[in-house]
Amino acid sequence: MDQKKDIFWRAFIVYPLLWIFAFAVLYKVVKIQFVEGDELRAKAKKFILSYKTIEAIRGDICDQNGKLISTSVPVYEVRLDFASKGFDYDIFKENLDSLSHCLANLYSDKTWKEYKKELKTVRRTRDRYYLLKREISFQQLEAMKKFPFFRLGKNKGGLIAIQKYKRIKPYGKIAERTIGYAIQNYNVGIEGAYDSDLQGVSGKRLMQRIALNVWKPVNDENEVEPKNGSDIITTIDVNLQDVAQNALRKKLIEHDADHGCAILMEVQTGYIKAIANLKRIDEGVYTETFNYAIGESSEPGSTFKLISMVAAIDDGMVKLDDSVRIGKTTYSGKDMEDSHPVDKIVSAKVAFEESSNVGISKLIYRNYNKDPQRFIDKIYKMKINEPLNLDISGEGKPYIKNTKDKSWSNLSLPWMSIGYEVKMSPLQTLTFYNAIANNGKMVKPLFIKEIRETGKVVKSFGANVINESICSQETLKKVKEMLEGVVEEGTARSLKNTIYKIAGKTGTAQTYQNGGYQKVYKASFVGYFPADNPKYTCIVVINAPSKGEYYGSIIAGPVFKEIADKVYATRLDIRNYITLTRSNDARIPVSKKGCANEIMKLYQVLNLKTLNNNSRSDSTLVNYLANNVYTSNIQDQLKKRIMPNIKGFGLKDAVYFLENAGLNVTVSGKGTVIRQSINPGSRFSKGSKIHIELS
Repeated sequence: MDQKKDIFWRAFIVYPLLWIFAFAVLYKVVKIQFVEGDELRAKAKKFILSYKTIEAIRGDICDQNGKLISTSVPVYEVRLDFASKGFDYDIFKENLDSLSHCLANLYSDKTWKEYKKELKTVRRTRDRYYLLKREISFQQLEAMKKFPFFRLGKNKGGLIAIQKYKRIKPYGKIAERTIGYAIQNYNVGIEGAYDSDLQGVSGKRLMQRIALNVWKPVNDENEVEPKNGSDIITTIDVNLQDVAQNALRKKLIEHDADHGCAILMEVQTGYIKAIANLKRIDEGVYTETFNYAIGESSEPGSTFKLISMVAAIDDGMVKLDDSVRIGKTTYSGKDMEDSHPVDKIVSAKVAFEESSNVGISKLIYRNYNKDPQRFIDKIYKMKINEPLNLDISGEGKPYIKNTKDKSWSNLSLPWMSIGYEVKMSPLQTLTFYNAIANNGKMVKPLFIKEIRETGKVVKSFGANVINESICSQETLKKVKEMLEGVVEEGTARSLKNTIYKIAGKTGTAQTYQNGGYQKVYKASFVGYFPADNPKYTCIVVINAPSKGEYYGSIIAGPVFKEIADKVYATRLDIRNYITLTRSNDARIPVSKKGCANEIMKLYQVLNLKTLNNNSRSDSTLVNYLANNVYTSNIQDQLKKRIMPNIKGFGLKDAVYFLENAGLNVTVSGKGTVIRQSINPGSRFSKGSKIHIELS
């Protein structure tokens, strides 16, 4: 009875508790299902399913010919899931050494022992999302997939690869600051200016979480497809850019200068074909750290004299044959002298050609001293004082002092006339000279030619006129004569050549530092070519040369000449113009031996007259010398199995004729044939071997 009683009391206590527990569970189920259900379901869905952003592929930046100068390439972030089956202890222990060796051999950043220690340490933590490598290439990823553990597959091997995109510049540091970058709203150069066009529009895709920070697509297609960025076609020519950059670097190193820039611009369109900026970061080492061509606004020195002369000539104040005494002079108690002070009287034209500070300042001072604001207003009318409003950020602000400025003094007018107490960037100076070359029309410098989407042009950029006419045509004629005189007879005589004409102006300026002008110089040359039919303008500025030479003609001029020579050598529009202006009696250039009809087509393209010979066929080999035609029909010789003389032939024609005759041809060298293994006149049989040497 006591035992039954005891069981009864226990059951009496337990049963109510069970009922209470059951009601509590039922209450919780009802609450979760009907009260908290919507909220919890939303949380669960958010935890398991999520819309992930699918980044659009950033557009490419290309040079004018479509060559990539900035593009996006896929890179991969590699993480490891140490909770995967591949990292079970036995498998891990057996393959650890080989995996460590594979990683060390692939990346060469650590020894295999260091990799082994790292992997052992991380495995103890059972980290499911361990970062192993950032920014590896597709080839490296494919190699990793064959390593121990990783070759077991995505789930068992624990290898997690996350694709991202990295911006690269295939041509290295060419125009680096102008191409620029866009990082966290810090926009530089073309990348920054056209960031919205380049970046495109991101898409969305529904993803399911299957492991810690590992997601997989729910559907085969994106909910919102990304729209890839547009491609930007720049005005830059990478070949000319390379020439400008190398020419500038050589001269900077030669004179141990601090920094410099060079810009090449197309006259009619304002297209910037090359823009180089280099700064010394170590002895003999230069790189692009700042866009001096655009952003460095400083006193231009003697290149400003052109602006002064344009103003004075257009106002009718100065004529080219006006006389002026040069050498030395004084303004308000302050001396001014020329670089080579010789007391003599010269014409205004000669004063400009010899870059006489005294001569130019006297011409301006004696004509505008009573009303200096008239001189300032004339410059303002030419819009020299206004920024160019470039698409690229960072343009230096031009400064042309006004008579109302607090710093205006009796010295301002003469010193402004020779390029002091004013500020301009190299590109702003070039734009003015380009207007002279463009018959007075000032156009805005452009860096972008087209914007394309999937290969189709959606926007193009043509000449943007800033000022229809900076001066009269009569003034233009006179200043062009002066600019040509600088190269023909003046300070830039070293640039004179017999192939094409250059017009321009040298500049040598002391720089203002620590409250005064120091003997730290800025050398420059700016001009256009060919002078008789301007196609391109160019400016070169080199700051702080330190090897004793500092004149613009010596420091900057050779860089200009090297760039101009390259342009002339590669641009048929310039060469054609010069060819057509030559005498009709010009001798026809010599050609290599070759097929008659092909050579005739070439001469027709070049608009050269040749002797007509309707009897010629493809098999007739000819070469032109002067206006005479020499022919050598080798077809009959080859048919008779007699070896002709093929010396002087180009490779294409030599191989064509010999192989058609059944000969087995081998070749060495480049150029034209200088030797043949079967002597002329010798007999040969079909299938015979012949070796030809070119030079």
